[in-house]
Amino acid sequence: MAQVQRMSRLMIKTLRDDPADAETLNHKLLVRAGYVRRTAAGIWTWLPLGKKVLENITRVVREEMDAIGGQEVLLPALLPKEPYEASGRYDEYGDLLFRLKDRKGAEYLLGPTHEEIFTQVVKDMCSSYKDLPVILYQIQTKYRDEARPRAGVLRGREFQMKDSYSFDTTDEGLVEAYQAHRAAYIRIFERLGLDHRIVSAVSGAMGGSASEEFLAPAPAGEDTFVDCPNCDYAANTEAVTFKATPADGSAVGPVEELDTPDTPTIETLAAHLGVLASATLKNLLVKVDGEIVAVGVPGDREVDLGKLGEHLAPAVVELVTAEDFVGRPDLVRGYVGPQGLEKVRYIADPRVAPGTAWITGANKEGKHAKNVVAGRDFEVDDQLDVVVVQPGDPCPNCGTGLRVDRAIEIGHIFQLGRKYADIFSLDVLGQQGKPVRVTMGSYGIGVSRAVAALAEQTADDKGLCWPREIAPADVHVVAAGKALQTELALDVSEKLGAAGVRVLVDDRPGISPGVKFTDSELIGVPQILVAGRRSAEGVLELKDRRTGEREELTVDEAIARLTARS
Repeated sequence: MAQVQRMSRLMIKTLRDDPADAETLNHKLLVRAGYVRRTAAGIWTWLPLGKKVLENITRVVREEMDAIGGQEVLLPALLPKEPYEASGRYDEYGDLLFRLKDRKGAEYLLGPTHEEIFTQVVKDMCSSYKDLPVILYQIQTKYRDEARPRAGVLRGREFQMKDSYSFDTTDEGLVEAYQAHRAAYIRIFERLGLDHRIVSAVSGAMGGSASEEFLAPAPAGEDTFVDCPNCDYAANTEAVTFKATPADGSAVGPVEELDTPDTPTIETLAAHLGVLASATLKNLLVKVDGEIVAVGVPGDREVDLGKLGEHLAPAVVELVTAEDFVGRPDLVRGYVGPQGLEKVRYIADPRVAPGTAWITGANKEGKHAKNVVAGRDFEVDDQLDVVVVQPGDPCPNCGTGLRVDRAIEIGHIFQLGRKYADIFSLDVLGQQGKPVRVTMGSYGIGVSRAVAALAEQTADDKGLCWPREIAPADVHVVAAGKALQTELALDVSEKLGAAGVRVLVDDRPGISPGVKFTDSELIGVPQILVAGRRSAEGVLELKDRRTGEREELTVDEAIARLTARS
């Protein structure tokens, strides 16, 4: 027996127009179709239909996690700050953390992620190698104080997430748990109907070594990834690397100073000299934990600050301001060059390879220098791949030009190793009677993000179009309006419900057939069954929401057809 939800009793309000503040497709449609309601910036109420979709995704995730031996727990969202201070992440997360004090002045935070607390739980509960391996998971609300919440439920300050953690005594065990999660994630996203890519990634504040992201391609995505049309390489752009190729700079003449007035930008310099921007060396000044650092990249490329931040984590990276030049005559704004820089760390992209020659700032107002050779006229302190990846950049594996696309991050898996076990001294007694340090993995799925990603990927110009596995109902029965049609719609709905089919039936009085038909397409249940003009004959119209295909069926035929699909 499945639920029959009558829209005459359902708390729902559909809208004809997009919300004024909505920028993305999921934001527009989830609000218009009555799935969510904005409570505050980045904070959303899940209405009855939205809660059904959220719970259906949760069910799929839970089933697949249980299938690999995961044990579900529920940790608190309100957490003491001390474990996060011990790991350093209380400071690393910076303004992203919601911080608060209780009435006694003790400091707490709302959990952004739970590695520290899970580590402590296992430390308390597991003392022997016989207690491991173990996989623990929870489906919980997480909190991050986003500076600019946007895109509806896609980027909120409060969100639903599944996070799981594996604990093993050997590196081989960690790899096995990692692969088990990877396979489970593939099954989850296939069941949800999400088009996804698995890409190499960086670990960031999570820590650890091996890391992969599961991305759902969508124009609204905030992640950028690349893939190679010739091989299986795929990576988040922050994880793409470029191999430096040293050049022979022995034939390059000495450094020559050029008079270049009013050319503080690469564009004005290239125009003034009649050269390509790629012949120039751009030097961006940033502050790393307050210390000024210069970053050199070819003039036709931009510095990816996110990529730079990942390389230098947990240090804080920010752009310099005009005040930072005060008292620094060695730093001439718009005319900085790496040659002769003193007391400034110099980071260069691998494209600024030893032997390459450049036109760059001469550290004098209105002056540039040419024939400036890397390794001869200046030294690079750190060679880090920090440029924004462009379409056509060579694949690190085969050299073919890469494709670049946008996507929504829906999952991330990490081999954390012993980072948190070292911090909290997580040891168990090994087979040889000696303490063994435990190794960990961390694995996340954005449950509420998956709702947004599915809306982005599957919607059409009429509204939402859910895959059956996660739709709020299997069939949307529409009573076109008259009493006979409503009676037939309710009768067939009850029979379908008794046969195990989940039904949403539009029996709202006083609503025109046109509005009901429009709402059925907006709400996006995969099958629409209409009690219309031939109701007196016991004939219904069945419409496939995605393809638009229609056919007329008797009541018995409709029940048989829909029951077979349930």
